[in-house]
Amino acid sequence: MRSRALVAGCVLLGGVVAIALVSALWTPYDPADTSGGRLEPPGPEHWLGTDRLGRDLLTQVMIGARVALSIGAGAVALGGALGLLAGIAAGFAVRWLDDMMAVVLDLLIAFPTLLLAMLVIAARRGSLLSAVTAIGLAMTAVVARPARQQVKRVLAQDYVTAARTSGTSWPGIVAGHVLPNIWPALAVNLALQLGRAVLAEAGLSYLGLGPPPPNASWGHMLREAQATVLVAPGDIVAPGLLLVLLVIGVNLLADGVREVADPLLRGRW
Repeated sequence: MRSRALVAGCVLLGGVVAIALVSALWTPYDPADTSGGRLEPPGPEHWLGTDRLGRDLLTQVMIGARVALSIGAGAVALGGALGLLAGIAAGFAVRWLDDMMAVVLDLLIAFPTLLLAMLVIAARRGSLLSAVTAIGLAMTAVVARPARQQVKRVLAQDYVTAARTSGTSWPGIVAGHVLPNIWPALAVNLALQLGRAVLAEAGLSYLGLGPPPPNASWGHMLREAQATVLVAPGDIVAPGLLLVLLVIGVNLLADGVREVADPLLRGRW
């Protein structure tokens, strides 16, 4: 039967993805349009009201969804690829090299992700590419360490020993045995990292290190709305609520993937 967590996660994440896709084709107003009155309440012309600069809040929220998902997906793709390669390399490495790589991964994981991303962005100008690079690099060790453990577990199995004895090449072992057996755990980890990447992007934007205008960001919107939260609470509720729903949806999706992929949990629903 279907996993309830997977269905709920797909609904929540799918809703945010739909908003992001629509924003790429249409928005109620131009992102730089400041013709609206300052801090107007929701109405027929501005469904969610306007911000302190007179910009349409619905437009800003829609673009913020696209920015959050673009940076999150890009960071997960970069961090996942680098982390998987590092994990496979560590799994196949000789003992002393594997131990050294394990220590390096532990040190990187102990280093705060947001701080590492800030250091990367400090060396570059703030942009979408900089945010993707910073968060993706900071995510690499978090993906690599469990991937290393999973690879070593698979390599210790008898069928891998038999494949080696029969003359199967290392790329053949990776493609035929390692990847098919580690993908469930890898998929769950990457799904969780998507939520963390979105939060990291919001945190960087809140600190003023995110993508520059006209790229709207939920983190930057939350920062700007702090000063007017008592006058226009919608300015902080709208981006904050969507950010929470997106992270909850991604975490439910990860739980659902784990339930579907794990034979021990597959029969629970």
